[in-house]
Amino acid sequence: MTSPESASPSRPAKAAGFALLGVAAVALVIGVVSLFGGGSSSDDTPPVAEGSSTAPPVATSASEPPASTPSSAPPVTTTASPTVPSAPASSVVPPPPVTQPGVAKAPVRVYNNSTITGLASKASDEVRANGWEVAETGNYSGGTIPTTTVYYRPGTEEEAAAKELGSVLRARVEPRFDGIQSAAAGVILIVTNDYQGASKNK
Repeated sequence: MTSPESASPSRPAKAAGFALLGVAAVALVIGVVSLFGGGSSSDDTPPVAEGSSTAPPVATSASEPPASTPSSAPPVTTTASPTVPSAPASSVVPPPPVTQPGVAKAPVRVYNNSTITGLASKASDEVRANGWEVAETGNYSGGTIPTTTVYYRPGTEEEAAAKELGSVLRARVEPRFDGIQSAAAGVILIVTNDYQGASKNK
């Protein structure tokens, strides 16, 4: 009589134990699925599918901002391109100053060989007014010069400057003679009584 009674309580205990094990197994499966599925609520399979389908849109939206970032870069490039034209404009400015020095390649020394007092100073003013630099003004007493003449050293840049100055002053242009060969470098203008002045003033 005692064995049937003790057997009957043990069976429900075993059934309850198996039920607990089953619940634990289901909870374990749910926990594993929720762990790998992204930690959604009670329905485990739908969130995993939604999470995987949601992942590509996130990648697409992530690629869209980089596309907008390059589009903001072109304004920076547009700002840089105006700066490039301003550099050539500033390099165009130097040529005009180069042209002005080209007019007077050598300094001019003006000497008076006339009977007119102050003629060398007057001629120096006209030489300066026409773009040449006057390095010296004085008298030439080494002899008599027949006519107002511009002298230069042959084979130097003085020749072109002397010819240009001679055309402005309507003066003769010649290579240096022995009396002024050792004079300082530059164009030499010796004015005489026939000095006419610059043609622009006439």
